[in-house]
Amino acid sequence: MPEEFVLYPIMLFDGDCDFCRHWIEKWRRVTREKVHYFSYQEALVKFPSLTDKECRESVRLVLPDGSHFSGAHAVFKAFAVAGRYVWLLRCYEKVPFIGRISECFYIWVASHRSFLSRFYRS
Repeated sequence: MPEEFVLYPIMLFDGDCDFCRHWIEKWRRVTREKVHYFSYQEALVKFPSLTDKECRESVRLVLPDGSHFSGAHAVFKAFAVAGRYVWLLRCYEKVPFIGRISECFYIWVASHRSFLSRFYRS
């Protein structure tokens, strides 16, 4: 299914990562049925404009209009699409340096997820 036929927002994440799966479950409770979650390992073939490398580096949110978001922006956008914590997205997009700080923090966490996943073993 080409991405232009997506009917709802889809968040792609690393299904092989304990840390990622832990946080996806938390986000799923926040966004409820408004955002659908799939590991990129199972769904990437449906999104030809995304690469394996991109999806390994950070979560990817694909909206029904085909637009893509990654990292902290994807998380905040997913919450806002679900009508939750909209202020996070507004701060990310409107307050100087909040976006950069959020992405730097996201990158730091993503680069340490092997270590951090020890705290989230199932």
